[in-house]
Amino acid sequence: MDQQKLTQFIETGWDREVVPTLVDYIRIPNKSPAFDRDWASHGYMDKAVELFTGWAKPKVAKFPGASLEVVRLPNRTPVIFIEIPASGGKSKSDDRVLLYGHLDKQPEMTGWLEGYGPWIPRLEGDKLYGRGGADDGYALFAALSAILALAEQGLPHARCVILIEACEESSSVDLPYYIEHLTPRIGDPSLVVCLDSGCANYDQLWVTTSLRGTVACDLTVKVLTEGVHSGDASGIVPSSFRLLRQLVSRIENEVTGEILPEDLHVQVPADRIAQARVAARALGEQLYTKFPFVKGMRPLTEDPVEMVLNRSWRPQLAVTGADGFPPIGNAGNVLRPSTTMRLSLRIPPTLEGKAGAAILEKLLKDNPPYGAEVVLDRLEASTGWNAPKLAPWLEASLAQASQSTFGREPAFMGEGGSIPFMNMLGKRFPQAQFVVTGVLGPHSNAHGPNEFLHIPTAKRVTAVVAQVLQDHARRAA
Repeated sequence: MDQQKLTQFIETGWDREVVPTLVDYIRIPNKSPAFDRDWASHGYMDKAVELFTGWAKPKVAKFPGASLEVVRLPNRTPVIFIEIPASGGKSKSDDRVLLYGHLDKQPEMTGWLEGYGPWIPRLEGDKLYGRGGADDGYALFAALSAILALAEQGLPHARCVILIEACEESSSVDLPYYIEHLTPRIGDPSLVVCLDSGCANYDQLWVTTSLRGTVACDLTVKVLTEGVHSGDASGIVPSSFRLLRQLVSRIENEVTGEILPEDLHVQVPADRIAQARVAARALGEQLYTKFPFVKGMRPLTEDPVEMVLNRSWRPQLAVTGADGFPPIGNAGNVLRPSTTMRLSLRIPPTLEGKAGAAILEKLLKDNPPYGAEVVLDRLEASTGWNAPKLAPWLEASLAQASQSTFGREPAFMGEGGSIPFMNMLGKRFPQAQFVVTGVLGPHSNAHGPNEFLHIPTAKRVTAVVAQVLQDHARRAA
């Protein structure tokens, strides 16, 4: 591989075509179905699919025997499915690579800087601001550009299947149906490349070794059938907020943040602890300085190794929403009848989601305080993922790719978020090797305000994918 030609090809393609297309993509409010129940009638998802396929079709047409299809199952979000035959004569006829990304988006979120917004693309230097560019709109462009870059130099690759879903931010609830439907065409990939993860800095390649699972629910505590005067009832009727807070304290130590039930913890593998130490040395204070702490605020721990393990292998709880509270301007002296909170519990990568959900449900519903009515709605669970050991060829390929593109060795670390697709694929293809990486680095703020895509990192990740695809095709030669 001519590294200079590779870099130039990717730079030119991104600057001339990819970035302008992502600018148009950011303008589309194609929120995932969990956040837009009327997504089908609104048509934004279809508009995003049309934009992506409009860019991809002429590229796919350059490969003899290649195909691009928008697959639509009844009452499901669509997927973009691209097949590109093997090239170069080095790959076995039945060998293949699956490359994954998604195009649905998280909701708007508040707190965007003046002049910025989720659907307002802003290109400032190396950063493209707006919702979805980094999570995960860039993935299709990186995957297909990497294959194009190999073709430009006449380099080999196995048969490649690119799958872009439109439901990842809704826990990929539609994806199992498509995987089942497309299994005859996907086949049995020996390599899976997922471009929906993060990077702890923009200075080197970061490979994700594990992903936490999730258990989420709407927890409601009801104490009355209607609101009553707080002066009359307080001291007699327990506050629904206090009782809900009491239930949450069954899960979490409110002083330390530690998750209390032992069954929600697992033994962290020794190799992951060793990788956490290496990552902690590489990052140091960057592990927490990337977050917009208010003045005087401190992180939960000052030990960087513990920070890495806390965010990747230990369970953690977040309250992500609340209902039952009137706006402060309308907050009369009323003891409210109920309080609802959305709980999001991150669970360790190797803990089954269903087991975590059963533990949480029992913990919250058994023996309710004062006999209050406790309701759990939208109880959802997903299992995390722990990567298989890297094959020697892939370990060497990632090391070379990181040095060639970033000028530094790669780093390996678990991520705190979830990609339901990975657990699904890990179970279906237990012999496959996995490369999970991404562009969500410091301050990129996926799901939050002022999200941005760091364009140089996206270009470098594209080059890494090209290197890995070439090495994969040549590994048995």
